Amino acid sequence: MIVLEWLFLTIAPCDAAEPWQLGFQDAATPMMQGIMDLHHDIFFFLILILVFVSRILVRALWHFHYKKNPIPQRIVHGTTIEILRTIFPSIILMFIAIPSFALLYSMDEVVVDPAITIKAIGHQWYRTYEYSDYNSSDEQSLTFDSYTIPEDDLELGQSRLLEVDNRVVVPAKTHLRIIVTPADVPHSWAVPSSGVKCDAVPGRLNQISISVQREGVYYGQCSEICGTNHAFMPIVVEAVPRKDYGSRVSNQLIPQTGEA
Repeated sequence: MIVLEWLFLTIAPCDAAEPWQLGFQDAATPMMQGIMDLHHDIFFFLILILVFVSRILVRALWHFHYKKNPIPQRIVHGTTIEILRTIFPSIILMFIAIPSFALLYSMDEVVVDPAITIKAIGHQWYRTYEYSDYNSSDEQSLTFDSYTIPEDDLELGQSRLLEVDNRVVVPAKTHLRIIVTPADVPHSWAVPSSGVKCDAVPGRLNQISISVQREGVYYGQCSEICGTNHAFMPIVVEAVPRKDYGSRVSNQLIPQTGEA
């Protein structure tokens, strides 16, 4: 039974890094889907350029070998080929630039009226999250700390250096605003499946807007060197259906705030 459970957890889709992984994690937001589409489009042009340049190099090495062509030809310039090698790269760059700028502007777009605002505060070496939309009677925001789970306390199926004791619970298919800032040194809030990486700069508030399109658990890590335990402050975002979001917040987060 344990073997079957381990096999299921291994084969089941997981929005986290996998051993020997070469590609992207599955996209959870339109932003990440756009990044993946842009990557595939640029890769197509790279393959065309690779084949074209490789063919020219092989042809030159074959036809201009010293045994086949002992007296080299003197070619000063070629107007036609110079025009072509200027026009074609310009056209390729244009096809790459148009979707690139469109994606850049969409990534910088900030939702004017988000449904939920979450403040992520980086510490050495843990994170504090504040749900500023939920205030208790003493006007304090709903706040909790998130620490990495030590390796000895991990349960079956949990990832080493990626699991935390308190996850960030968000509703799926909802516009979210994440405000990122540190309490001490520079940190970073990065979740690959969401296509976001926001640096936490001391003295500044940076914000990003995301909309998770499917339920699931998404893992991330700090992407700025912040000290000795830089590798021990992961990020776990759990997207749940809207109907379950209220109960999850009230059952899991509010008791922790009361204990604090």
